[in-house]
Amino acid sequence: MNERTGIIVWVSDTKAARGLEKYGSLYYISRRMRYAVLYVDTRRYEDVVANLMRLPYVKRVEKSLRGEIRTEYNTNVPDKTRFYTY
Repeated sequence: MNERTGIIVWVSDTKAARGLEKYGSLYYISRRMRYAVLYVDTRRYEDVVANLMRLPYVKRVEKSLRGEIRTEYNTNVPDKTRFYTY
């Protein structure tokens, strides 16, 4: 399975944002905030970003930081429920 990278594409026209499907997997389009979430192969990331910036309805392109968020949690936190019992 290929490694994927998420891209946040800020657009001026959400109807035109449906055309982003040809650049990768279009995951979500927010009509209210006017952005789209797109997943592409990591190897093609730089080329896709360069092509997206050429589109007239694209305002800004950002890399998604979802892959960098820590998902393993530490359970060494002391239990505070004993302080709140009567």
